Amino acid sequence: MTSDSVKDVVMIGAGPSALTAAVYTTREDIDTTLYEKAAVGGLAAITDMVDNYPGFPDGIEGMKLAEQLEKQAKRFGAKIEYGDVSAVRVQDGLKVLTIDGQDVKAKAVLIATGSDYGKINVPGEAEYYARGVHYCATCDGAFYRDRPIAVIGGGNSAVQESIFLTRFASHIDLLVRSRIKASDVLQRDLKAYIDSGKITVHLNTTIDEIAATDGKVSVVKVTENGEPREVAVDGVFIFVGLKPNTGFLAGTDIELDERGLIKTDLRLQTNIPGIFASGDVRSGATMQIASAVGEGASAALSIREYLEEIEKAA
Repeated sequence: MTSDSVKDVVMIGAGPSALTAAVYTTREDIDTTLYEKAAVGGLAAITDMVDNYPGFPDGIEGMKLAEQLEKQAKRFGAKIEYGDVSAVRVQDGLKVLTIDGQDVKAKAVLIATGSDYGKINVPGEAEYYARGVHYCATCDGAFYRDRPIAVIGGGNSAVQESIFLTRFASHIDLLVRSRIKASDVLQRDLKAYIDSGKITVHLNTTIDEIAATDGKVSVVKVTENGEPREVAVDGVFIFVGLKPNTGFLAGTDIELDERGLIKTDLRLQTNIPGIFASGDVRSGATMQIASAVGEGASAALSIREYLEEIEKAA
């Protein structure tokens, strides 16, 4: 991967925001390479159904939307490679990224690493990850056909994914720390499943432990309305928000806010000239695919202007 050549722009991440930015930059004949450490499409790719993305009145499967974005970016010449970026620094006016232990140089960088699933940090969560504890209903829901499961969370994602999981699970216990905070539309949808007995909602419920029997998740130990109890399940799905993927920026000069999100100006540029951020990883982001796509387009235009500026100054 090490090369003495300098790329026009490197994008860290290959979710909707970066893929959109790549469409814009490559159409301007700007050499663009995206580095993704996990799955192209980010969290959008593992979302069952996206109902609030413009242009799809009947909704679109998250994986299909991601595939369409990827095809469009590649059509104009974007290069997508897999690699884990562990550091970003500036050297002699260039941006140097350490990717899988090797350096890649670029004139400009777009950080669009998005967010990852939040954790509840209770005993059993890490121990039984992918063996009874999951964060992706689309990926793992089918393993629980005709089996009882618990969903942890009370926001849009928790409610939406609970409804999706009803097509597999025999019953779902929705464990909510305080109250349901999902949108009114989703709450109306949820009520139908509550009324049918498919989903039981437990409010004011904190999770104490995810326990197993013979190595298989069998119970969630909770405190509900101040009283300890156990909820018998075969699997647990956790949807308690997102955290930004900015750990690799530790020790850099890139400014983050108190939540670890990247600060930018109105041009989506960070405090370091030539380094931009867009999408869910950016401070002030709305955590919506549509806005992430819009920010990707805006960032691409700012990157073009930056490249033109440094070319004139050379």
